[in-house]
Amino acid sequence: MLLYPVYALLFADAGLSTSQISVLFAIWSVVSFAFEVPSGALADAWSRRGLYAIGELLTAAGYALWLIWPAFPGFALGFVLWGLGGALASGTLEALVYDLAGDDYAKVMGRAGTVGILATLAATLLATPALALGGYPLVGVASIVVVTLGGLLALRLPDAVRTPGEGDESDTGGYGRLLRSGLRDAVKDRRTIMLVAVAALLPGFTALDEYLPLLARDKGAPTAGVPLLYALVALAMAAGSALAGRYAASLPLVVAASAALLAAGALVPHLIGMVPVAAAFGLLQYAMIRAETGLQESITGRARTTVLSVSGFGAEVFAVVLYAGFGLPAPLPLLFALATTPLLLTAALARRNFVRPG
Repeated sequence: MLLYPVYALLFADAGLSTSQISVLFAIWSVVSFAFEVPSGALADAWSRRGLYAIGELLTAAGYALWLIWPAFPGFALGFVLWGLGGALASGTLEALVYDLAGDDYAKVMGRAGTVGILATLAATLLATPALALGGYPLVGVASIVVVTLGGLLALRLPDAVRTPGEGDESDTGGYGRLLRSGLRDAVKDRRTIMLVAVAALLPGFTALDEYLPLLARDKGAPTAGVPLLYALVALAMAAGSALAGRYAASLPLVVAASAALLAAGALVPHLIGMVPVAAAFGLLQYAMIRAETGLQESITGRARTTVLSVSGFGAEVFAVVLYAGFGLPAPLPLLFALATTPLLLTAALARRNFVRPG
């Protein structure tokens, strides 16, 4: 998506302050977590494939609003649509993949994540000439087309397969029963609660990537060069995704290393600091897949998407907290460094609950 590495700059160039941009991100997350769990139960009761496709189309509509109404109200309404679309897709695709992949989930998601991130990398590299050629309108239209096509292609995926254990009589029923079943499964014991918490906190930290273009420009990067630096981050995340599908390292150690690299890179007052920042996001991507795999393996009931949506709900709530923190009147590098404190706490939480590596 060409728009992704530069949309924060679109907001800034439209006259919005960092605080206003943080408000937009908060709106995005609030809408997402408000619909997260209900949409997960809907996917379990209706169609995971269909709900994912609808979510992608709503996201594309949100991008269109940004181009039609490039002001705070238009950006806010666009984020409402994106938040709703993200809630419909969150957990839905992962549950669908687990239906099809089963024990090979980490391998499949690792490979898929690598391909997806490399595609994002290609789009990031194309964003620079696209910006020079047609500005934000060209970048936005291209992004709308890609997301729309992704939603339509999702309709070609199989949708009827359920993993063993998901068809138990105790779990059958309509929307309400599946919703209650999924909520019970998410809190059925202490270990599951901790797995859900870690699987929620790690994706929550990806909210930080919304500020990477601003961080790069703070370090002296020209606007046209920001996508190239973002490409470095995408490449590191692709590597992390690929490794997650092949190796099971110590999750707490990986998360702690990510926190250290992020803080160090953010505080370096030079573009070279983006190198350790990129490495930190690569490790974070690895940790996210391994944590999510552990959670997937613990789910035995039919309401798989609902359980994953509970985790997604936690991620969105934590993202709102981060956005609020970034609205404080402090230098951006310092805010990045301070954000690593809860990341270290997440590493400690993983150490107490992930007994085996990965």
